[in-house]
Amino acid sequence: MTHVSAPAPLRAVIIGAGIAGLACAVRLRAAGYAVTLLERHDAVGGKIRTIPSPAGPIDAGPTVLTMRHVFDDLFAQLGASLDDHVTLIKQDTLERHFWPDGSQLDLYADHERSIGAVRAFAGAKAAAQFTQFCARTRSLFSAFDAPMMQTADPRITTLVAKVLAQPALIPAMAPLSTLRGLLRHSFDDPRLRQLFGRYATYVGGSPTHAPALLSLIWQAEAQGVWVVEGGMHKLTQALAALLDQHGVDTRTGAHVDRIEVQQGRASAVHLSGGARLPCDVLVHAGDPRALATGALGPSTAHVAPQTTRAKRSFSARVLSFAATPHGPDLAHHNVFFAADAEAEFRDLMAGRIPATPSFYICALDRGQTGTPPPLERFEIITNAPATAADTTPDSGPEDLSPWLHQITQQMTQAGITFSPTPTTDAVTPPHVFAQMFPASLGALYGQTPHGLTAALNRPRARTQIPNLYLAGGGTHPGAGVPMATLSARHAAEAILNDQTSISTSARTAMRGGMSTA
Repeated sequence: MTHVSAPAPLRAVIIGAGIAGLACAVRLRAAGYAVTLLERHDAVGGKIRTIPSPAGPIDAGPTVLTMRHVFDDLFAQLGASLDDHVTLIKQDTLERHFWPDGSQLDLYADHERSIGAVRAFAGAKAAAQFTQFCARTRSLFSAFDAPMMQTADPRITTLVAKVLAQPALIPAMAPLSTLRGLLRHSFDDPRLRQLFGRYATYVGGSPTHAPALLSLIWQAEAQGVWVVEGGMHKLTQALAALLDQHGVDTRTGAHVDRIEVQQGRASAVHLSGGARLPCDVLVHAGDPRALATGALGPSTAHVAPQTTRAKRSFSARVLSFAATPHGPDLAHHNVFFAADAEAEFRDLMAGRIPATPSFYICALDRGQTGTPPPLERFEIITNAPATAADTTPDSGPEDLSPWLHQITQQMTQAGITFSPTPTTDAVTPPHVFAQMFPASLGALYGQTPHGLTAALNRPRARTQIPNLYLAGGGTHPGAGVPMATLSARHAAEAILNDQTSISTSARTAMRGGMSTA
């Protein structure tokens, strides 16, 4: 009896071990691929990164988890449970907001409690407007989740058909309005306009230019916010450990020099040290602009050409430090608003650091189990324009002291101080992000979300090269940890569908050849 050995598994190489690359590796390994995951930095995680401190690793990227179901599904692909690998703590207080006039507003996971908080904050009319706004954004989120976010290749015809089937969506979308315009009609209180306008910055945009449809982003938080015990980096560490258990070859410090294309197909990845890694399937899980600019070789420079034409999203200045806080009680998620929101976004749109920015303070050790330690970990984020170059500005090292002085002064006015006072050594500015993430120009969310059809102009999972696929926050369905994780699902499903089509074609050709014979 002749022994027939099982065919070798198909080889998948994934470039980039951020959340999208890790999620791609999970799905392709679950499908039986032999997976090699390449990461140019010394640790996995991408923008979910940390810096060391006397209080332990401090997150210097995303800080909370939304759309939990996306991650439950991801871990289930390898027969695992999310709760067995990380501890998630659902937040009763979604976020705490502060204004220069001393007013303060908490929003809650309990919708009715939020209505009551808005009523106490700004009156009965504001509470009614908030209720109406929530209903509006809830309907938009529900309507566009399946045909847009959950779909690998959304089509304008499908979206138009969806809207025509539900005519009430048209006024809810306010298609001819910006987010700023919609909020002016939604709220009389300018503080509430400012609060909900900031959701445009979640995808790197300005409410003065982002479409009104982006109001639905609020629902991602309204449906639940979770803190990962220990920090967001615990999530990517858990995924890396799970991949290791299932035999994925994860290589850190692996710099990709170029992608090799033979006979129109991506055939191998060349590392800067000289190694050549052949592949049957290749996933680029970094900023797609790296392909379009030829940063990974001329063979893929025709991929995602729109990324070289479209304007870039905003970036950020991120301050991560350990200190003892003094002043108002902080939640995990805190926003301190500038007095003049219009001026802040005028500066950003003009490519300037805002003179008086709003800023976000994540108190990493709040919202978790137990009492915060005496020395707590903090992350402060302000919006900033993306840099115009991939390296340090030609003028030399950036002087961050005026910005830090401004932020410190604004915090002091709000009654909050830290001991010790943070220094500029703990700041990550846009040009450093540009160095960390090739060809991104420091933009943290890919291309700009401005314009009604901006979301449809992002690169999709499939490319012009049949076995080269894209994933990550720079691709569809967009930026943010849940969206980047969904992009990995879209890429993996495209790969599996395409391989099934190839196998079917091969079987058909074989049957045809046998009948001819």
